Amino acid sequence: MMERVLEPEVMEDPKQVLAYAQADFEEENQGFVDQFFTLYPDLEHPHILDLGCGPGDIPIRVARRHASCRVTGIDASQPMIAYAEQAVKKAGLDERIHFLCQRFQDVELSPPADAMISNSLVHHVPNPLRFWYCLKTLLKPGATILVMDLLRPENPEAAQAIVDEQAAGEPEQLRKDFFHSLLAAFTEDEVAAQLAELNLSRLMVDVPDDRHWIVYGRVY
Repeated sequence: MMERVLEPEVMEDPKQVLAYAQADFEEENQGFVDQFFTLYPDLEHPHILDLGCGPGDIPIRVARRHASCRVTGIDASQPMIAYAEQAVKKAGLDERIHFLCQRFQDVELSPPADAMISNSLVHHVPNPLRFWYCLKTLLKPGATILVMDLLRPENPEAAQAIVDEQAAGEPEQLRKDFFHSLLAAFTEDEVAAQLAELNLSRLMVDVPDDRHWIVYGRVY
């Protein structure tokens, strides 16, 4: 198994932001939202955090799926937040969706949130333990979570094969970013070890396909 190769923690290059925002993640993002509400169908008026919310597509899908929820999207990239705010305003959901342009490590909430989602943030984080520690500081006891991220392949050749298969028709900038994200991702065993180190082993770790892992459950 190849060593993890870090990539920048914050996506601030306007070309990268535009390529990501314009990419077609509808199937993946809607599937992620559907899975969250399938796991937790009984949430009542929840305040949901989206760590690494990017251009705002997932918060919009969450708010449309659950009419009484509030969503706070957190992202350290100012261009991403600007794009997300425009998208939410256009969707007419700016009363229920708000954004913070902050590193997740610096966020403070009072009161803590009822739930947290995060899709494709963890591979950007140099020290993943800081991400998992936020579950203890930003969420109420018993809060529900769903985290999804990429699974690191065995070698660069396998990573390139995934890019060629899954992003064949995408712009070169997106393909390049996808490749580097795969190299920066974690394995299932690494994620399980991170959770164990922070006494979060009650959370479930699963590998739903050949390029993703997920973590879900309640945080106590």
